Amino acid sequence: MTIDQIQDFLQRLPQIKALVIGDLMLDEYLWGKTGRISPEAPVAIVDIAREDLRLGGAGNVVNNLCALGCQVAVCSVVGDDSDGQDLHRQLASIKVDATGVIFDNERKTSRKTRILASNQQMLRIDRESRIPLSEAVETQLLAQIETQLQARAAAAIDVVFVSDYGKGVLTTAVLRQVIALGRTHGVPVVVDPKGSDYTRYAGATLLTPNRAEASEASGIQISDAASLSAAGAKILRDTQLDALVLTRSEEGMSLFHNDGRQIDLATTAREVFDVSGAGDTVISLIGVGLAAKLSLQQAATVANIAAGIVVAKVGTSTVSCREILHAVATTGGIEESKVQQLAPLGDIIAHAQYHGKKIVFTNGCFDLLHAGHVSYLQRARQLGDLLVLGLNSDASVQRLKGPTRPLVQQDDRAQVMAALACVDYVVIFDEDTPLHLIKTLRPDVLVKGGDYTPETVVGRQQVESWGGRVELLPFIAGRSTTNLVEKISGSYDVGFSK
Repeated sequence: MTIDQIQDFLQRLPQIKALVIGDLMLDEYLWGKTGRISPEAPVAIVDIAREDLRLGGAGNVVNNLCALGCQVAVCSVVGDDSDGQDLHRQLASIKVDATGVIFDNERKTSRKTRILASNQQMLRIDRESRIPLSEAVETQLLAQIETQLQARAAAAIDVVFVSDYGKGVLTTAVLRQVIALGRTHGVPVVVDPKGSDYTRYAGATLLTPNRAEASEASGIQISDAASLSAAGAKILRDTQLDALVLTRSEEGMSLFHNDGRQIDLATTAREVFDVSGAGDTVISLIGVGLAAKLSLQQAATVANIAAGIVVAKVGTSTVSCREILHAVATTGGIEESKVQQLAPLGDIIAHAQYHGKKIVFTNGCFDLLHAGHVSYLQRARQLGDLLVLGLNSDASVQRLKGPTRPLVQQDDRAQVMAALACVDYVVIFDEDTPLHLIKTLRPDVLVKGGDYTPETVVGRQQVESWGGRVELLPFIAGRSTTNLVEKISGSYDVGFSK
């Protein structure tokens, strides 16, 4: 596909109406620190410092579709409990049509609670129902699905996503009816499968299993190109699909058509940090691609670009249209933007810490980049896995340095700093100190220059309260922005006197 074709496709996404059917859940994260053993039992005590509650399960597909700008409706069953109400509010907050979500007082809303301390997961607690729907609730759900697919004659659903997490919502009857309605209305039904019996999804438009799932479903251990082809062909035969998209994480994906064709697409990610969430990105873009009347190969090509973006960055499992266009337009492949707003960066950093990454934070004006800056940042980066740079805004620099500064405006300074290999993320802040950034990002290591003492470092108490530390790095003598400015000013004076 050309960049114009991809741009045209992405511009049409706000008109795409998607219906997501499947197991909704809440993902809860509790971050804390541990340094004590309980007197009641030989277990660690975790002092919780921060909590986060997110959409999970089929909600991951919902998040991806919303990030792409699509119109989204959801049909599911959750418990008639406080978690169910929380989940419903989260859907409403991102403008999702949740009228098809049924509250069942016989079920418990799925909630996975992960307790993390010292940058590692200590425990996961699952509270959920995994039994199939009752016949009465199943009938209600089928009625809601049929309403969504039939009652929108003027604004019909363009694609149906089936997100199966094995929690009991997608019964055999529900799956058969959804697939039959899709065929009747000419709407693609794209399935993210679960378990080993894929005959449950017979007649769907396509499935998007990963390599491990395809091995289990086909009974063929995928270890090379030949076993990959054999597994894909067997699943197609057993399920009577139009096509199969087998995702291979950082290696890309393979497309299997029911006429025997196989197309392998390699990912374009330069470096793989985190493959979690890439599957939801793939199914979302392939589904909306088919809804927009792209061929499977065209839809998979765009999905593969998006997956390359997701696995090349730590944390976020969604991708924006802007990122896809940037990746296509950038020579040499995928380039994730290092310059981030604080809210999305907070999610990236939290996810990175969940996966055991050590976060280093420093801040400054960095008005004129010089060798002292570069050496300082390189040494800071060596103290952890990711270096986040808080960059003073123009207004902040002016308050701190006077009306003649900065010499370089903030967007240009951010671009220059992001070009350094040792800097992973740049975030601009407008306050006089980075305290709000530090409280939000919760770095493991806070770095400042050697002209500070530990007692004068802003954020020291906060970082140490969650188990982090402060590092002071000496500057290279004689290297400073002030010296450069004075030298340049002196050169101009000499020139004018001549």
